[in-house]
Amino acid sequence: MPNGTWRLAVLVSSARADFFGPLIAEWFAGQAGQRADLAVDLIHLADHELPAAVSHQPSPETAEALSEVSVRLADADAYVVVTPEYHQGFPASLRHFIDRHYTQWCAKPVGFVSYGGPSGGLRAVDRLRPVFAELHAVPVCDAVGFHTVGEQFGEDGRPKDVTGPAGAAKVLLDQLAWWATVLREGRAKYPYQP
Repeated sequence: MPNGTWRLAVLVSSARADFFGPLIAEWFAGQAGQRADLAVDLIHLADHELPAAVSHQPSPETAEALSEVSVRLADADAYVVVTPEYHQGFPASLRHFIDRHYTQWCAKPVGFVSYGGPSGGLRAVDRLRPVFAELHAVPVCDAVGFHTVGEQFGEDGRPKDVTGPAGAAKVLLDQLAWWATVLREGRAKYPYQP
């Protein structure tokens, strides 16, 4: 990458006691960490409790609860959302988190790593793409999906198939690197006004 290191925030979206979310996020962060051109910031939504009430005017309590993670999101050049599929959608905790931010997502690429049953969480990804597009983010085309996730990982916490998921992760990271570079240069020359 001509402009050096870009920053990738990997969001673990499930706030439930979810075995696979953190496991998959750690695996993906490990794949990303093999690249010399990026720095990874792993963010667990479960570590950032939000007030239950949702309103269009965030309260001071909400701003304070999110202050640290909001800065981390703003510092990122790109995002990867690690999400399960719940009832053909994505977790409510993720929607609540997304809605508490706006400018952080603008003019930045977002990729997806999903997991679930036979669909591999891809229906959750299909519902997330227009949400991020509405926030002026750029969802990339390719994603990493773990179908029937319970059968995909060994006792060591690693995918049983080492080549397929690693290849998909490389494609996703290459796309994010291109978009992160182009959009970062664009924001520097022409500040983005949503």
